[in-house]
Amino acid sequence: MRGKKFYAGLAIAVLASGALLAGCGGSNEEKASSSGDKVVVDVFQYKVEFKTQFEDLVKKYEEENPGVDINIKTVGGGNDYGAAVKASFSSGDEPSIFNVGGPSDVAEYRDYLADLSGTEAAKAALDGTFTSVIDGEEVLGLPYNQEGYGYIYNKAVFEKAGIKAEDIKTYEDLEKAVKTLDSQKDELGLDAVFALAAKETWVLGNHLANVFIAPDFNHDVVEAFNSKTIPMTKSTELQRMLDLQADYSVQPVLSLDYSQQVEQLFSLQKVAMMQQGNWTYNSIYEIDPEFAENNIGIIPIPVEGFEGKLPVGVPMYWGVNKQADEAVVEESKKFLDWLYTSETGKTAVLEDFKFIPAYEGYDETKIADPLSQEIYKYASEGNTIGWTFLGAPTGWQQEVLGVNMQKYLSGQATWEETMKASQDSWEKSRP
Repeated sequence: MRGKKFYAGLAIAVLASGALLAGCGGSNEEKASSSGDKVVVDVFQYKVEFKTQFEDLVKKYEEENPGVDINIKTVGGGNDYGAAVKASFSSGDEPSIFNVGGPSDVAEYRDYLADLSGTEAAKAALDGTFTSVIDGEEVLGLPYNQEGYGYIYNKAVFEKAGIKAEDIKTYEDLEKAVKTLDSQKDELGLDAVFALAAKETWVLGNHLANVFIAPDFNHDVVEAFNSKTIPMTKSTELQRMLDLQADYSVQPVLSLDYSQQVEQLFSLQKVAMMQQGNWTYNSIYEIDPEFAENNIGIIPIPVEGFEGKLPVGVPMYWGVNKQADEAVVEESKKFLDWLYTSETGKTAVLEDFKFIPAYEGYDETKIADPLSQEIYKYASEGNTIGWTFLGAPTGWQQEVLGVNMQKYLSGQATWEETMKASQDSWEKSRP
């Protein structure tokens, strides 16, 4: 990326994805500690899609640094990372390096978060990427990468159905395309148009809701964090978009999880579209490389007044536990610096992780996959919607809004009840 410009409109937030709990590089019972000549660093992270690639890179670091052992625990997607990391701290099994999202996480873990402003990675990070993890002069997290999401679609299916993705700008355009696909699904070999993973509250309460909530806060996560209320001025648009996906999805949507959505349905070309982001690319590629490389694209979720804009932001940050042994804290910082500023790390970030980097010093022409290339183009042109959902009260997106949206889908609540319960919960959390 050129210079240190973080493109306008990119707000900071968090997303979770995948479904896995795994340990690597040593016993999970080991605490973050300095033991004899070995420094043990425990990493507790959320991104299951790059778990294997991350573990492989960590082995290279350990080979270069024989006095360091790094243990990795990964929890994400179908498992709630936020709840898992909270339980880890509550039990006294505190990680050395862990993930924080926006200002709500920073407030919750402020007593643990080390100042990372002096790290080489912090100095290389793009301007604007620290908005929600700064306290005074202190930088309390290092950005993972940039990500974007929308409707990932099957190019060949669209072409066979006579649909041009670039013509889908409005809700009406999308609805017409969906009905066209549905009318031809037998000929196209589809089980349904969509795979809506409504079992995952983050798919509903984080990502889908965000595009309709962000305009209420001018796409600014800090403005959302400081707001006592949530207007939900676009709740009707949110409802009809949810209904459209649910009505034309593989059923039952409330039993459909992330793994089924990505691996069993979209990657096997049983559906034409799924609401997801570029983090799914590795999973799709592992199942069908040719399909991943040549036949998938991404379009925005239509929002009135923001047509043609894609939600792009920083999904998560690396935090360092300052209450660990001093040697562990310093080694944690060194590892994160190496991850994002060494040639070995930078190669892995682009080629193995297939990240859109949030740091300078990378060759953007080497962004690896077609989804990330498209998202980078939206970002570089400023055609983005902010990620404001982590400005919400802690747990509100998934445990309140996401759960309430599930109740709506199951018929246990009307849409009006869904919105009122969610708004009331926000206000009670912000006295």
